Amino acid sequence: MSAFSTAATGGRKKRGEGHTRREEILQAAKELFLEQGYEATTIRRIADRVGVSAPALYLYFPDKEQMMLALCDQTFGYLIESIAEIESTVSDPRERIRRFGEAYLKFGLAHPDEYKLIFLGTNIPESVRKLGHRMPTDDPTRPGIGGALVFQRLVGILAEAEGAGLKLNYPADTCAELCWMAMHGVVSALILKADFPWSNRDLLGTGMLDIVMKGIIRGD
Repeated sequence: MSAFSTAATGGRKKRGEGHTRREEILQAAKELFLEQGYEATTIRRIADRVGVSAPALYLYFPDKEQMMLALCDQTFGYLIESIAEIESTVSDPRERIRRFGEAYLKFGLAHPDEYKLIFLGTNIPESVRKLGHRMPTDDPTRPGIGGALVFQRLVGILAEAEGAGLKLNYPADTCAELCWMAMHGVVSALILKADFPWSNRDLLGTGMLDIVMKGIIRGD
């Protein structure tokens, strides 16, 4: 049996198995985007990696941009879960902000491949790159919305903290960007330079959070 016929016969999952095939496609796309780069990866290569025909793959995604957007949302979903836990279990405004920074650090280091794909390459489709974290969040089902939803949750935490009497040195959205830039720097360094003789990986994260908290909260 030829490779083509093997792929073709595996193209359609049984009823109830479509979600599994979708996850297989996303996993293959992620691997190829990391190995070969987003631009160099073709639909045919992704289909070959999964073991289906290109037409079968189109049943799940119309193009590789939609795959990339789905990977972004899937990745940010992990962080959104952590944020939801913080919002439901932590009441102190200052502690909420700090816990968000800790959650981001853990999220990045726990998913280094996904972090490289989304933040450390040129893989993000232009439709998302132009709007970034300022993408409208009125439709939470919009492909690629995950990053903007995370950012708005942080802005909300900061705004609530300010409303509770905590004085911010800058507008809430600027404070949110500063938080992200600082923690992104730590995560990126630890991922890209994993073998570098850092003094203490845990203290680097804690220390950066100390700096952030002192920088964005007046009198902290």
